[in-house]
Amino acid sequence: MSIKFLAEDDRPREKFLLKGKGSLSDSELLAIIMGSGSRNETAVELARKILASVDNNWHQLSLLSVKDLIKFKGIGEAKAISIATALEIGKRRASQEIPEKPVISNSNDAYQILKNELSDLRTEEFWAVFLNQSNKVLHTSQLTQGGINQSIVDVRILFKIALDHFSTGIIIAHNHPSGNLKPSKEDIDITQKIKEGGALLNIQLLDHLIVTQNSYLSFSDEGLL
Repeated sequence: MSIKFLAEDDRPREKFLLKGKGSLSDSELLAIIMGSGSRNETAVELARKILASVDNNWHQLSLLSVKDLIKFKGIGEAKAISIATALEIGKRRASQEIPEKPVISNSNDAYQILKNELSDLRTEEFWAVFLNQSNKVLHTSQLTQGGINQSIVDVRILFKIALDHFSTGIIIAHNHPSGNLKPSKEDIDITQKIKEGGALLNIQLLDHLIVTQNSYLSFSDEGLL
């Protein structure tokens, strides 16, 4: 449906979905926060009026109290609290540093990330670490919990997560509760299957770790990839 055919109160949300959050004006963003307008004004019109009262400056708007906000017709306590809350979230976000993503440059780096998840388990689990082009960790995920002897992996889920995070590299890992670091035929087969699937999607399988309580084996280090 085209935006122009929608009621004006619905347009900011629909515009968000169709064109993305960056396409919204300040008044449209504020209208979404408020949710609705007054009897005589749409949410967008009311948002424009509120922003105009502070020279269209978010910093000035954040200085308004709940009592100040409810002076505008159509703004009750609930809407005023929603506005103040959203501005406080923005303030806190601005004050925080972006956390540095860990970088994996070798198998030990990957092991350090995964050993706390896998080393002391009594049953097998299969995990994956998803990386960008700089080998920075984008996401870490447990994919399966298996029985005592095997963990079955759905490769479709693995690559869906990789695509969702725009990953260009994957490190997979599972544990051997028995303490045996030797790869099984199934371990080798699933590694090859994931490697081939990744090649089709331009997502590189960088390593496969087998983790025991005190050590690990790297397929990459052993030349098994």
